[in-house]
Amino acid sequence: MARTKNAINGAERSSSPHSDATTSALEKPTSPLSIIVSPADRDIVKVNNASLTELKNACDDAVKRYLGRPELFKQIHLHTDVRLGLGWLSVFVAAGTALYGYKVDFEKSKPVVWAGFIVYIALTVLQTLYAYFIEGNIVFVGKRKTFSKRIITERITLTSATEPLSMNYVQSTSGGKSLLSKGKTQGSKEYNAFFDAQGLMDQAKFEAWVGKLVEQAMEGKSA
Repeated sequence: MARTKNAINGAERSSSPHSDATTSALEKPTSPLSIIVSPADRDIVKVNNASLTELKNACDDAVKRYLGRPELFKQIHLHTDVRLGLGWLSVFVAAGTALYGYKVDFEKSKPVVWAGFIVYIALTVLQTLYAYFIEGNIVFVGKRKTFSKRIITERITLTSATEPLSMNYVQSTSGGKSLLSKGKTQGSKEYNAFFDAQGLMDQAKFEAWVGKLVEQAMEGKSA
């Protein structure tokens, strides 16, 4: 009986690493490189090779399309929403001020018109400062939750000034209270690595490069 019991205990001990590995595999989130994108699902992207702005915008849009797929991350539009909110608010203030000045006698409307003008300038300046200091060079902010034995939350932020692409990745659980992993990586390639002489973008090649950088960050590697 003792031998049988020990044998059973040994079997339990030997199966434990396999069980841990299975649990780890189940909790491992979907990686970008595991997503196969059909060429038919892509629109042709063609830009002017002489324009750095067009090249950068094309790459930024490709990042959003690729990482914003349902299988990967849900894009967070907070920065865009804030800028649009401030912009629309300044438009309403300007329109309201103009309408008030049109309907009310000039001398009587002066204080309100001046106040409206000052508020309009303040909102415009605030929008500019927000875009420069807070949003900065952020291209993509994404978040997703996966469920296995616990809820895992991932958040990824990609920034790009011109050619270098930097990303920060954080994986947590318990509503963000417990940090599971954290990675930061950076990559740089010239635009001609992804665009041919006619300005056509090789989206598959670009996505493979971005996906590799994201996976490095997900694995906790720093570069």
